[in-house]
Amino acid sequence: MARFRTHLTLLGSAAALTAGTLAPVQLAGAQPAAAASYDWVALGDSYTAGVIPAAGDIFEIPRDGCERTDLSYPQVIDRDLSSLIELTNVSCGAATIEDVTFRAQEPIGRNVPGLPEDPDYPFPPVPPQSEAVKASTDVITVGVGGNTLGFADILVKCLELGQGSGGVGTPCKDDLAAGIPAKLTKVGTDYDQMLAKLHERGPHAKILTVGYPTVIPKDTSKCRYNDIHQFFSITPGDLDWLRQDVLEPLNKAIEKSAGAHSSATFVNLYDSSEKHSVCDAGKWVEGILDSDDRPTVVHPNAKGHRNAADHVTSAILNAIAPND
Repeated sequence: MARFRTHLTLLGSAAALTAGTLAPVQLAGAQPAAAASYDWVALGDSYTAGVIPAAGDIFEIPRDGCERTDLSYPQVIDRDLSSLIELTNVSCGAATIEDVTFRAQEPIGRNVPGLPEDPDYPFPPVPPQSEAVKASTDVITVGVGGNTLGFADILVKCLELGQGSGGVGTPCKDDLAAGIPAKLTKVGTDYDQMLAKLHERGPHAKILTVGYPTVIPKDTSKCRYNDIHQFFSITPGDLDWLRQDVLEPLNKAIEKSAGAHSSATFVNLYDSSEKHSVCDAGKWVEGILDSDDRPTVVHPNAKGHRNAADHVTSAILNAIAPND
């Protein structure tokens, strides 16, 4: 679509965000109804798509199995900046980095291990997410990597190994730790390839790589063993291991890859969500089940997506700000 490169008054870009809401964006030399338009493509996995009921309602009709929800951060930003940007959201639950880069994905819907199969499964494959990026794209956001690392499988294994432990020891670390470095190396390699592909398809686009929020607190004494609304049967020792050796290195791998590409910028969600883990009273990430006993398997709720929206909005505004 045609794009109008009107100079923006961004109210200090990041400073435009106050108290968790976005201040109005004024366009210099233009009436609000004639706002400039920028093309934004949102890519990513379930932490972008939303997926769980606590992140809103599925709005794709008919369902395609990707489970994008209306309170996920791309949709929140789309409403906040509707006069400024045009969103194409192709994020998809369970997506790997390869699904973003080159591989058609077969969405899983709301299939959860140990529960009845999604009644609409199987779903037709969806194209590689990178195909949504065009030469005219101005901004790309991408939040992916956890499924390439295999975090869901790791989580399930930790739940299984922690059963009957009484919360003692590190059975999951003992079983899986040796394989984690190779998984993190693959994340970095695949991420570099993805960023190169995205730059190839959208050579003028600014790429915002969105990290993962805090899921496990530094103080794991907050986490109650066998609490299904937290991490259920995962031991405190394994939670420490997951935080220090799995999740924090995942964010570091994404940040490192972004730093090696001039068109990419890392968006840090980890620090701002530090006091809102699964085990905190004001949680922004749900546990194995949410408070209504619906399967959530450690995914951000609407509050977590609102926080992500604030930080990604700031990054988008900075990305489209004129350089002169």
